[in-house]
Amino acid sequence: MSLRIGVDVGGTNLRIGVVDGLNIIHEQRVHADFSSICRANSPDNAWKKILLTMSEALNQLLAQYSEVQSIGIGFPGFIDPQTGMLASSPNLPGLLNVDLAKDLSSIIHRPVRLENDALVAAYGEYSLNKLPSSQGLIYIGLGTGVGGGLVQAGKAVSGEHGFAMEVGHMIVQPRGRLCGCGNYGCLEQYASATGISKSYQEVTQQELLADEIAERARQGDVLAQEAYDIAAKSLAQALAHIAKVIDVERVVIGGGVSQAWELMKPAFYAQLNTDLMPVLRGKLRITISETQDQAGIVGAALLAS
Repeated sequence: MSLRIGVDVGGTNLRIGVVDGLNIIHEQRVHADFSSICRANSPDNAWKKILLTMSEALNQLLAQYSEVQSIGIGFPGFIDPQTGMLASSPNLPGLLNVDLAKDLSSIIHRPVRLENDALVAAYGEYSLNKLPSSQGLIYIGLGTGVGGGLVQAGKAVSGEHGFAMEVGHMIVQPRGRLCGCGNYGCLEQYASATGISKSYQEVTQQELLADEIAERARQGDVLAQEAYDIAAKSLAQALAHIAKVIDVERVVIGGGVSQAWELMKPAFYAQLNTDLMPVLRGKLRITISETQDQAGIVGAALLAS
């Protein structure tokens, strides 16, 4: 049995799984708010805390599964495909040109491969859905931020500089909200959980989590529904542009925000049909992820092989 570990680094936790082929035989979650750690500490101390959190969780698992051969990690940020280093992460301030794979490998004594979190999710969706190599897949993850991943000809596409499919940083509102990447009006400032909270707070002066706003929308709160409409329209606008550049039929939308898709669906499709070129209308197959957060774990593990 050839076992690997896949790690999906989320906004507030690590999802870790021991993977055999396409099957997760053991899964656990570890609370890890790396964003708060980065904001509360110097870059050096933040990095030490991140390494400690990850190494402790992985060593605990490796004690149970000593036959694990390699570890793959999906991490939010820009990963240099040549060096494997984390160049930067807009939502993790201070982390610049750090080598997570090397530093972590020296602690846990296993090979480690680092990839962008949305890219590993895309590869996991592609693999779990057992798509043929002739069919590509675009993945868009709506979480604390917005990530994107692309699989074409059976390969996860990171781009020459590791920035391929950084759809969360497409500008959808010129001169809009300041983003962690340094630009204004990026998609993730409107279509992410954070963006939805901001949209609602701007008109109500109430600071709520996205799932709390979703519940209010389901109960008939018009302003809560408008926050999700803004997210939906922004996502549709971005996808319409992506489709003009990348001719891929299959689109999978995942992440925590996608659990409220019923609130987004009407505004999303209305905007998408308006913004798509006529020749592309009806040619995108858009589905909500059904992998229950497993795609990131499986994709990370497979890419580490």
